[in-house]
Amino acid sequence: MADITFNAEKREKAGKGAARACRREGRIPAVIYGGKQESVMISLHPVELEKALDTVGFYAADVEIVLDGKKHKVKCQDVQFHPVSDAPIHVDFVRK
Repeated sequence: MADITFNAEKREKAGKGAARACRREGRIPAVIYGGKQESVMISLHPVELEKALDTVGFYAADVEIVLDGKKHKVKCQDVQFHPVSDAPIHVDFVRK
């Protein structure tokens, strides 16, 4: 069983402009990669992510991402934060 679960939405475009558009919509861009599969670009709800970041051992926790009814078991590889506001701006997940 996963320690943390996110309900994600799929993003169609990659790149700086697409990530900025995702943030303007009020979501956090993220990516799932590894496991000899193609990378999947997703977006997360910021409140869910903030709550998860406040938990002890977030980087070591087993994370489950539900995307279009399919579950991905991942670990958090990296979180990028805004340099001034310290808000998360991008998350990298790696498949287990």
